[in-house]
Amino acid sequence: MADINTMGVDADNGLVHAVILDGKGGCREVGWPEVRSWTSEAGTIWVHLDRGDPNTQRWLKEESGLSTLAAEVMMEVETRPRAVPFRDGLLVILRGVNLNPGADPEDMVALRIWIEKDRIITMRSRRLMAIQDVRSALIESHGPMDAPDLLISVANRMVERMGPVVNDMGDMVDGLEDELLVSESREIRSQLRELRREAIRLRRYLAPQRDALARLQQEEQPWLSNAHKLRLRETADRVLRIVEELDEMRERAAIIQEELMSRLSEQMNKTMYILTVVASLLLPLSFITGLLGINVGGIPGADNHLGFAIVVVLMIVIGAAQYVIFRRLKWI
Repeated sequence: MADINTMGVDADNGLVHAVILDGKGGCREVGWPEVRSWTSEAGTIWVHLDRGDPNTQRWLKEESGLSTLAAEVMMEVETRPRAVPFRDGLLVILRGVNLNPGADPEDMVALRIWIEKDRIITMRSRRLMAIQDVRSALIESHGPMDAPDLLISVANRMVERMGPVVNDMGDMVDGLEDELLVSESREIRSQLRELRREAIRLRRYLAPQRDALARLQQEEQPWLSNAHKLRLRETADRVLRIVEELDEMRERAAIIQEELMSRLSEQMNKTMYILTVVASLLLPLSFITGLLGINVGGIPGADNHLGFAIVVVLMIVIGAAQYVIFRRLKWI
């Protein structure tokens, strides 16, 4: 059996993995021949495919038994989380955080899921850690028992994988609030911009994902029991809590941004006030020096050897008088 950590897509066939559940939490690995010859009597089958492979697209359209519309929706390039009922099954699209090396978590990975009573087909464009978690549980014989259980397990693992990412964002907001008094405003603004961008991108997909899971609770499928629906409700509530946490982070980031802008504005106003006071003090003195600097005859004291000293003393007196007046007016 292939090592779960080294398992990858076979470039020749597009089948990431396929397993038949034993109904006791375990499974056995199968390949394309078993997938093509599968019938419900063989047990519940889980087929996980690479969306970009031509063989995947051909099998989905020609051999899978899905309707043309369902196959086209599964192959869509741009997808948003949703649940779409069909006559013989359900099509569910979910999004999970991108935890692949070097990737941004908010660059969420789409997972397309077709589910019916004894078969579940999942398809992705990039590796999704939640899928590997569920497959690992099956290999260790404590995984899902049937197709609805597998869908719920995948959805739960996707939510659990989001937890550390959202917690890190919360810690980042806490750190920004603590650093607001001591850090450079430029550094904080950059971190705030990145945090708000990440929260917005995560919420963009998680809000409709909660609606998609809630929609599944309302579906009347004979193989979707009340116990399954209760678990789906719990998963939807967990997604809702994450969405609420993201909204709270955005509000806190906005408050930090407002406080930062208020402090920057206050600092600028203080600087402008100081410059205004200095300019006001120097204005009369500049007028005197400008007047006495006119290069024409008749300037008083031009021939007096004490003229410069007299002008300096006069400017000192005027400056001191201005300072006293400004103090009494409480301008400084």
